[in-house]
Amino acid sequence: MNKSILVIALCFLTTITRAQSPVPVKPRILISTDIGGTDPDDNQSMAHLLMYSNQFTMEGLVSSPSYGTGSKGEILRMISLYEKDLPQLRKHNKGLAAPDYLRSITKQGRLGGAPYKGYMEATEGSEWIIKCAKKESPQPLWILVWGGLDDLAQALHDEPGIQSRIKVYWIGGPNKKWSANSYAYIAENFPGLWFIEVNSSYYGFFSNNDALDRIEGSDYYDRYISGAGYLGKDFKNYYKGEIKMGDTPSLLYMMDGNPDDPTRESWGGSFEKFNHSPRIVINGTTSLEDTVAFCSILEFHFKGPEMDIPADSVCFWMEVPYEKTVQKWPGYYRGNGDYALRYIPKKAETLKYRFTSLISELDGHEGTIVVDNYWPGKKHTTDYKLGDNWYTDKSDPDLYDGKIQGGKTILKWKNDALLDWAKRWDWLRKNK
Repeated sequence: MNKSILVIALCFLTTITRAQSPVPVKPRILISTDIGGTDPDDNQSMAHLLMYSNQFTMEGLVSSPSYGTGSKGEILRMISLYEKDLPQLRKHNKGLAAPDYLRSITKQGRLGGAPYKGYMEATEGSEWIIKCAKKESPQPLWILVWGGLDDLAQALHDEPGIQSRIKVYWIGGPNKKWSANSYAYIAENFPGLWFIEVNSSYYGFFSNNDALDRIEGSDYYDRYISGAGYLGKDFKNYYKGEIKMGDTPSLLYMMDGNPDDPTRESWGGSFEKFNHSPRIVINGTTSLEDTVAFCSILEFHFKGPEMDIPADSVCFWMEVPYEKTVQKWPGYYRGNGDYALRYIPKKAETLKYRFTSLISELDGHEGTIVVDNYWPGKKHTTDYKLGDNWYTDKSDPDLYDGKIQGGKTILKWKNDALLDWAKRWDWLRKNK
């Protein structure tokens, strides 16, 4: 073969993309997001959602910030930007969602994480989840959770019957860390829920660990977004335009193939069943001899004085060094002299911690524990036993992206998804 022809052929092969596989039915989706909080990747994913809104039956946009200052006002601001771009977008796709409709389904959820029991009081968001789940439909309601599980837990507590009418795709990892109590409540009380728990695979969407000529997250903005409408201009405000979008795999999963089969390959990852969610009950503290899997629930218990205060009163704190700061996690009085706290490590590390309290029996305890990156790890007698429809990141070592379990199941389709999105950004460029 002529060398020049061979070079052209190889270049062509490296840029071939896989189009979306057909989705059997347009899925009903409700988004629960902590947009506007500490991590602006939700804004990036919201822009993606709005620009692909024709591919879903949109039923809810719920602000559920278990940590930070997010609110439904930030969702509404993104809808307003989308509204300005919509005339141009609709020249190419008339099925995109109407802004006023999107505003009507935007609801405020719980501000802050749930207490130890995992739920508190109904919110506008949790009530909307129930209302949507109870609609008569041959399809389930897919709840895509980009933040904490607090509103979902509240909805299940208030109306347990919706369990059979919903399916959940949750971006866990750091979000699991912030909603340990609501997660524990769901895992303990609703093991029959249909649930995809993604604790690490989603990292593959902003990874560049691949030998092929892939789009780098740092140059996607300049190549495809710059100059593309109001949403494009706004996109630069998040990570200076660098692609993060850790929540977008939940949307990609719904856009590519049959979502009822989590084990298939899809733009949004491929997953395997697991039947136990690791929960390690610790009376006191741990040492370097103790090892747990990342995203396991560490449940610390201490004995102290019996107090005449309501259960779930915050009485002590766990302090964990984080970068140049210290994060503080609340511990609760459970009654009968029992004090308890849940903590979920989000990554492999040697974790050091200490407890502080005005109660002398709790104050000053320190510990260390080794966290590895093999989820869900070995079984414990105290684990939460799960039903037949819980799925999580694939454990095959060949699918790790570096230290990220299951990362390659999403990384391999990153270019396909981003190049498809680039076509829609192109709709917003001038003179189009």
